[in-house]
Amino acid sequence: MSVIQSIDFLAVAPPLIVALVGLGVLVLDAFLPDRHKYVTGWISGGGLLVATVFLFPLTDHVRSTFCVPASGRFATPSCSYVVDELTLAFQVLVLLGALVVVLLSLDTVSESRLPAGEYYFLLLMSVSGAVTLAASRDLLTLVVSLEVVSLPAFALVALPRYDGRASEAALKLFLVSVVSTAVMLFGLSLVYGVTGQVYLDRIATVLEAPGVRNSALLLGVAISIAGFAFKVAAVPFHFWAPDTYVGAPVPVAAYLSVVSKAAGFAGLAVLLTIGFAPYADVWAPVMAVLAAVTMTVGNLVALRQQGAVRLLAWSSIAQSGYMLVPLGAAGKGDIDGVLPATVAYVLAYAVMNLGAFAVVTLVGRRRPANTLDDYRGLGRTEPFIGFALAFALACLAGLPPGLLGLFAKVVVFQAPVQQGTGWLAVVMAVNVVVGLYYYLAWAASLYGRAGGDGAPALRPPSYRISWSDGTAIGITLGAALVFSVVPQMILEALS
Repeated sequence: MSVIQSIDFLAVAPPLIVALVGLGVLVLDAFLPDRHKYVTGWISGGGLLVATVFLFPLTDHVRSTFCVPASGRFATPSCSYVVDELTLAFQVLVLLGALVVVLLSLDTVSESRLPAGEYYFLLLMSVSGAVTLAASRDLLTLVVSLEVVSLPAFALVALPRYDGRASEAALKLFLVSVVSTAVMLFGLSLVYGVTGQVYLDRIATVLEAPGVRNSALLLGVAISIAGFAFKVAAVPFHFWAPDTYVGAPVPVAAYLSVVSKAAGFAGLAVLLTIGFAPYADVWAPVMAVLAAVTMTVGNLVALRQQGAVRLLAWSSIAQSGYMLVPLGAAGKGDIDGVLPATVAYVLAYAVMNLGAFAVVTLVGRRRPANTLDDYRGLGRTEPFIGFALAFALACLAGLPPGLLGLFAKVVVFQAPVQQGTGWLAVVMAVNVVVGLYYYLAWAASLYGRAGGDGAPALRPPSYRISWSDGTAIGITLGAALVFSVVPQMILEALS
């Protein structure tokens, strides 16, 4: 048998382009004078756009590469890298979300004097891992891709070298990542030890065989979730998120909250719905408990937050709980019925949360404390960014005019109702009501008096909206408005 393997370069073009542009940016930065280092940001954004364009030829049919031929009881070839509807949905989200992060980073890198070459190199390397993670179809590629997403993120958070909060945040992120990855690898090793397979479709074939179930395999399936639970900031692997978001540059917090989290959900969805599909009755109850605890803890703690970034961090944890609800409702094995709900909510969440972080990034440059009081009266003095933030918060709350968030929550809510997991639907409904308080309180303050009730009026802040910030805010607001009017576009793309 030939050891030479054909490679579909068109299928792997998006992550390959992002990785090559990242390397090019790092090399170019070494030769650019300081006054021209901003060019690396433009090149990074251009590379992400080119990678996105290369996704369009992949929409015709499923493409696979790095495959092994069929053998024995495995009637079809198995592939390590597969581009299908699920892959494309997450890759579009990752690439366009990263592009918004690059736009938000242009002024942040310049004003904070961060090393531009290293910043964009680390960002693009992490993005390349996220794009690959969505297409991974074997255990080795999943684990390596997950680490490629995570390792540059540690350095990104710690890049403000003389900021103690950034160093502390990066250390917490690193320690929790190491523990969760170790637990995940232990679980995957148990699965491999019992099945003898690394390809997800072949693992599923082995798990379907009668008499295969044993305690080691059940334990392996259950704890393999740990690494991805860390990535999506699910309780109890969430401890890193609030302090990391606050200590990191705000665009990096936006990246961790949206792009990195989307990659984690992609890997989790692929692992559970393909590799562990025959064991849905094992992992679905675990996911249901994780979903209930995660959304409850996130919402209750968010009620007491006074900082904008920390509030969004706990809100992001609560939103992760909503995303896990459909997977928790898959106990009867109807995976095809619940997977689109999770994917749809992740896509909607990315638009909503990036919109909020885009405004928070802009305000944080003028008000370093970035407390909720800094936003009081913002809608009066800066109508554009005030409306953008208010609309993003309405979407996150799931209230009109934020119909995008309402649609996403209804789709997710239907999953446990239709699958007979009523208690999870009740927990979600209660948490949605709890979340209304802090979302609406923040949105209402945008149109209050700048001095607050009973306080003397303060001079309203003035913000210079650069073209990059304005473009980022405009993209997220435009996407939220469009999907609020025609929300079926998201589900149609997955059908």
